[in-house]
Amino acid sequence: MKMQRLEWLRKNLVHPARMALAAALALLGARALGLLEVYWAPIAALIVIQSNSNAMLATSWLLLAGTALGVCGGALLATFVGPSVLVFAFGVLGMGLLSATLRLNRRANHFAAVALIIVLLGGPASLAWHRAFHRAVEFSVGIVIALIFSALWPEQEAGI
Repeated sequence: MKMQRLEWLRKNLVHPARMALAAALALLGARALGLLEVYWAPIAALIVIQSNSNAMLATSWLLLAGTALGVCGGALLATFVGPSVLVFAFGVLGMGLLSATLRLNRRANHFAAVALIIVLLGGPASLAWHRAFHRAVEFSVGIVIALIFSALWPEQEAGI
């Protein structure tokens, strides 16, 4: 009976504990850097932590590439065209085409589109490059902290 409880705890507590600790460390890292919207760092960390450990490095690369594409695209569109529903729609479509051209997968395209939306629609066009820089740094902090954390505390594959 005691072994069953221990097994239950291991299966059901370890992953949430890893998630909570990785997110908290990412939040602390973003705060230590004085970033504006620190919640993006733990969001990125949680996305990386949820990935299969075998694919974590590849996933992180895709998140970084997609985020970089999206923040640049969003800042360019906000600065030179301005936010509108049409610009928004064509921007998301453009991120998909650019991701395909660069042979990035759908996950990278997803992050490119999300980053584009945040930068394009997140505030005044005059601050688009400022927003783009901060979102890229905030996401990068979360990704890097999650990678380091996962290297120090790898998740044990469990039969789920």
